[in-house]
Amino acid sequence: MGFGQGLSGLNAAAQNLDVIGNNIANSGTVGFKAGTASFADVYASSRVGLGTQVAAINQRFTIGTVSNTGNQFDMAIDGSKGMFRVMDQSGSVLYTRNGQFSPDKDGYLINAQGYRLTGYAEGGTNLVAVRVPTGNIAPSETDIVTTKLNLDANAPLAGGEVVGVTEVFGQVELVGAGGGTYNYTMSGGAFQWTTAAGVPLPPGDPGLPAAGPYTTGSAGSPVVIDATATPSTTNFGVGPNNTAYVAPVTAVPATAFDPAVAGTYTHSLPINVHDSLGNSHQLMQYFAKRPSADPTQSVWDVYYRLGGQPVDDPADGATQLTFDQGGRLVTPTAPEGFLKVTVPGSTPADALDFTIDYANSTQFGGDFTYTFGQDGFATGEYASMAIAADGSIVASYTNGETQSMGALVLVDFANVQGLQPVGGNAWAETSNSGQPILGRPGSNSMARIKGQAVEESNVDMSQELVNMIIAQRTYQANAQTIKTQDQILQTLIQMR
Repeated sequence: MGFGQGLSGLNAAAQNLDVIGNNIANSGTVGFKAGTASFADVYASSRVGLGTQVAAINQRFTIGTVSNTGNQFDMAIDGSKGMFRVMDQSGSVLYTRNGQFSPDKDGYLINAQGYRLTGYAEGGTNLVAVRVPTGNIAPSETDIVTTKLNLDANAPLAGGEVVGVTEVFGQVELVGAGGGTYNYTMSGGAFQWTTAAGVPLPPGDPGLPAAGPYTTGSAGSPVVIDATATPSTTNFGVGPNNTAYVAPVTAVPATAFDPAVAGTYTHSLPINVHDSLGNSHQLMQYFAKRPSADPTQSVWDVYYRLGGQPVDDPADGATQLTFDQGGRLVTPTAPEGFLKVTVPGSTPADALDFTIDYANSTQFGGDFTYTFGQDGFATGEYASMAIAADGSIVASYTNGETQSMGALVLVDFANVQGLQPVGGNAWAETSNSGQPILGRPGSNSMARIKGQAVEESNVDMSQELVNMIIAQRTYQANAQTIKTQDQILQTLIQMR
């Protein structure tokens, strides 16, 4: 009789309703994956089937809706591939899609079941429990200062003429054919014929003396003038032997640089640097425009004060910046190195040793503008932690610095249906699932991470309600086959 078939159908429909009911019950469970009952027919050397059976309960590992929570320790796997790797209290490894974590009393990130989240240790591939950092971040000594600026090409010279100018003006009376009185300048050992106003005369100018030789005045120092009217300075009588010598015009010495006197520099720029203990010291840069011996270049001197004290290096206390006619920096071509001595204090910090880089600085006809920075920082207290899309665990500190604390690890399996559900939104590895495949989020085909969010259950409530109606009708139909078989049996019994 067909009681067995109907009974198996009742059992199968009841189990299907159990699965549907479990899906509906977990529609609000974070990371839950809906299940589906799979059925198979039953035959035993018979042309007529013996009913049905539940072959498997499969789970749909599709991604659920990702919702923002604002909790800094929440995280969602933004894709279908990958699971969080956690360890229970006994050290057993489990896997979950529930990204609701919070720190325990020891700072380890755990879920509601107390399982610890694991990831890669910083700088390696060792798997360790993820832990919220504590304490302060170590300070960093300044290693390089970058200063990109525009110096005003129209600014006046700082402090007047520069100390040490050796240029003198004079006249000489040449005795000989075509002789006469001529004007000249001597600057840095270079001789130049000029007009009476001091304007240089180019070779071949009619104002130059004719070819010699000549004597100078009554004292008679020989002067050799070649065909281009260029004198030989080694044979040119300048000084006491030249009776027609005119005393040099004394250069007006520049006012020496003094940070307390604004007129001795053109621009100033302060920046804070840090020593090995994280203490801050103010570095002042003073820019002074200077005259240039080369008419195609502009020259600026840069003076330095650290905590109000002169620096130890460079030896002359200044660095020279040279710009071409297009306002582009010519020298220095590489960062300048300095040894800065810290301001004396109660703590034995190392002497500051860093470089200053003026790359891409300019001298245009415009206002003094600048951008600058330095790579040192003071210590800071832990403030918060964030998970990047690639799984990087980044700690933030009160000094504005961040520090990498490692990275999350995600796990996938060749056969996720072979995983064993163990409750608590977790699965365990089995021989059917295969070995775990590890990787960082966003690599090795793993999904990426979305911080401060969770993945909701992938239960489709409307589909489950429809499935429940179908399961109910299936149950009723199987019950009806049992009832029909009962009526047939009653008919047989009543036949006499």
